[in-house]
Amino acid sequence: MIVVENLTRRFGSVVAVDGVSFRAEPGKVTGLLGPNGAGKTTTLSMISGLLKPDAGRVLLQGIDVAERPLEAKALLGVVPQEIALYEEISARENLEFWGALRGLEAKALKARIDEVLNTVELAGRNDPVSKFSGGMKRRLNLAAGILHHPPVLLLDEPTVGIDVHARARILEIVREEANRGTTVLYTTHYLEEAENLCDRIAIMDHGKILADDETQRLKRSLGEGRLVIVRGNFEESAFRERVRHNGTMHFPERGRAILGVGDHPVPQVLEHLFASGLQIDDVTVQEPRLENVFLKLTGRELRD
Repeated sequence: MIVVENLTRRFGSVVAVDGVSFRAEPGKVTGLLGPNGAGKTTTLSMISGLLKPDAGRVLLQGIDVAERPLEAKALLGVVPQEIALYEEISARENLEFWGALRGLEAKALKARIDEVLNTVELAGRNDPVSKFSGGMKRRLNLAAGILHHPPVLLLDEPTVGIDVHARARILEIVREEANRGTTVLYTTHYLEEAENLCDRIAIMDHGKILADDETQRLKRSLGEGRLVIVRGNFEESAFRERVRHNGTMHFPERGRAILGVGDHPVPQVLEHLFASGLQIDDVTVQEPRLENVFLKLTGRELRD
């Protein structure tokens, strides 16, 4: 279990993390979703004890990170965004080094290294890490983070800049870790990745948590049923006045409306739209998506 309470961190006049609170539970993947610069990495750095918060606190399995840092850090597996490997030695030698630092006994460590190298599909690779592809390095980076069976796993953008196969395998492994009861906190700016992987998502922007809920409930927050996305040359006030719609309506930006259809027949909603006399350039009907939630909360799209 991770409990974050009113976490704040400033760098000079810049508030990088502003009163952030959320929880991550065992057996679930909790996502911290937001664009680059949202404060995700700074938040993870405070959770792991690398940065001291200006205010607030972090509890890992009930242990206060600031008061008992060594006990708290012993619970963690960390997969940083930057590759934390020695490139002049092999994958096995890297894991031997990190496992020894974690205090794993030699015989148990050897067996565990064999296991995780198979898991990340790097068994039999004896060449230096410098010869690995980006995806291979990312998978080995993950192997180092899960080597010691940590009860709490922090992953910071672990799939940035890699191929589709490597990304898919990393996401499978993360899900397997959660299924074993691990508390997983996963930061990403990939909407599709968060939507498909995470059980719960906290949406973060400009250092603040804008929404925090189960993934499916977040998507339903725009209204039950399908969504009608409307683009055109219209003002919100004119749209509300002319369009007869009893469901939810959101206006993330000028000339864009999101209608929650709910129980209303889609053809009826479209009929009212086209009879409104508004200049409508495009209409799309889709299932609720995390992209629409982010757009509603921030007023902009989240791009890779």
